[in-house]
Amino acid sequence: MAIQILPILPLAPVERIIRKAGADRVSEDAGIELAKVLEDYGIEVSREAITLAKHAKRTTVKEEDIRLAVARIKKSV
Repeated sequence: MAIQILPILPLAPVERIIRKAGADRVSEDAGIELAKVLEDYGIEVSREAITLAKHAKRTTVKEEDIRLAVARIKKSV
């Protein structure tokens, strides 16, 4: 049996996101998988936002950095 590493995000809110999108029921595996995807995307956005903050000579990541990072990532896809 393989050891499964759980993501940082709690499963209950992730499962609520899936139900909010229209699912009646959500398997635990589906919640875990979406949590992993969200975590990976969050790390990608955060890294880009950190780069933007550093470029602006700041150590604090601001909302504007996150918004711009998301826009830049979407544009590059």
